[in-house]
Amino acid sequence: MAKTYNELYLDMRRRLREGGIEDPSLEARRLLAMAAECSDTELISRFFLYAPDRCERASRELTSRRLRSEPLAYIAGEWEFYGEKILVNPSVLIPRMDTEVLVDKALELLKHSSEPRILDLCCGSGCIGVALASRRPNARIIFADISPEALSVARKNVALHRLGTRSVVLRADALAAPPLRMENFDMLVCNPPYIRTAEIEGLDASVKDWEPRLALDGGADGLEFYRSVLRNWKSVLTDNGIAIFEVGEGQAATVLSLLDANGFSDTGTALDTIGVERVVYGRKKQQNES
Repeated sequence: MAKTYNELYLDMRRRLREGGIEDPSLEARRLLAMAAECSDTELISRFFLYAPDRCERASRELTSRRLRSEPLAYIAGEWEFYGEKILVNPSVLIPRMDTEVLVDKALELLKHSSEPRILDLCCGSGCIGVALASRRPNARIIFADISPEALSVARKNVALHRLGTRSVVLRADALAAPPLRMENFDMLVCNPPYIRTAEIEGLDASVKDWEPRLALDGGADGLEFYRSVLRNWKSVLTDNGIAIFEVGEGQAATVLSLLDANGFSDTGTALDTIGVERVVYGRKKQQNES
């Protein structure tokens, strides 16, 4: 028997609630809009119309995928970050609101640079570089990651946002020395893997079972990438160039110490929406500074 869109929505919401989904109403609407191949606004206008069989079948399958802990962002194939549409799949992390604090601080630190050259290291989907480029139309961005699959997603986002004339996407290992001729950047921005290896199995299933371990695992103490980037990649920055990182909860003080030990000054932190020191930054000292 045919069902209305509203009846499908109510069924989906019930299944999601029973499955422990935190916001079943929101997710049911999003999934049903995907099944109906329409926008959320268009879906509301259809609520009391009968849905075609293909929509009902799609709604059941999408709901089942979500109940298997597949993240909504991967089901949709996209997510919003800093007001920008970002394409995603399981080869990249899902952009998170905490990382928007990193973009906010980076833009503040770049306010006096007219045509900044920015390196987005461990770029994943490229969401940080895309957000910076969207607010700084004169910026030139290099997107770098070790994962070929992640770089494929980053290239799609570069194309989606028409950044091809002022960006390059390339493979580079943050745990090794930078490629030749990587130099003269005004800012190195990095959201590296920072979860301690032993803690990954304790993460929510939607993270540990779906998001790429390569982008999560920061080594035994979670700090492996910070040490390597500050040791090996400092050379790519100009004098007074800025290194800015997202960090995990409780890591800020140690990363500040690493910045100081590697010749950075004017260091500081920025808080996320719940008051955690989420961003750490510093400025590379000029060669004649002590």
